[in-house]
Amino acid sequence: MPIRVLIVDDHKIMRDGIKAILKPAVDLEVVGETDSGVDAVQLVRKLRPDVVMMDINLQGMSGIEATIEMLRHNPDTKVMMLSMYDDEHSVISAVKAGARGFVLKRASDGDLIQALRMVSQGGTYLSPKVSDRLLERIQKGTVDESTQALPLADLSPREIQVLRLIAEGKTSKEIAVMLDLSVQTVRSYRKAMMKKLNVNNVAGLTQLALATGLTRPQSFASGGESAQLF
Repeated sequence: MPIRVLIVDDHKIMRDGIKAILKPAVDLEVVGETDSGVDAVQLVRKLRPDVVMMDINLQGMSGIEATIEMLRHNPDTKVMMLSMYDDEHSVISAVKAGARGFVLKRASDGDLIQALRMVSQGGTYLSPKVSDRLLERIQKGTVDESTQALPLADLSPREIQVLRLIAEGKTSKEIAVMLDLSVQTVRSYRKAMMKKLNVNNVAGLTQLALATGLTRPQSFASGGESAQLF
């Protein structure tokens, strides 16, 4: 049986490139693609892919948030995170969310295929540049301890949604309308998250959301595309 792969990236050219790389590999089959973290969670439930190749930076629900949500309902699914960046904030947050691999988008075709195969078999994979940098920083004692302490995995899916919207500048009233909650409930979520994340204000929540890849500057957002099945 081929390894069934779901591709999640908000750039069509990137998804098309990945499909072209995987096409010659007879043991790999792309079963679907989407540009949306929300759609990815739904497609995992429907398609039951072996591996999800997940862009860490997505508009709306981020790759980190989508990973936490999909693994909550489908713990056997393997997630391999894709990123343009190799900073420890992103890597550690991806691993804490449950990702089994972290691959840079500039990785070679061979490294990408090798990573998919390893992750599908229950192994782990970090791009060589990522693992080398982390090892060097650990040895020098320069890994950001505040990053290691980020308890994103302790947040509920709803808290993560509220955190993302807060970081995007939404007011409690706007969040309440978007999520069909009361304003008081939103404020309760905010208070609980501040306690869990050990921050004292909205600015602190926003900084953590940006640092962990939960959201990104709006200038980088791209237009939506519909999910596609194969």
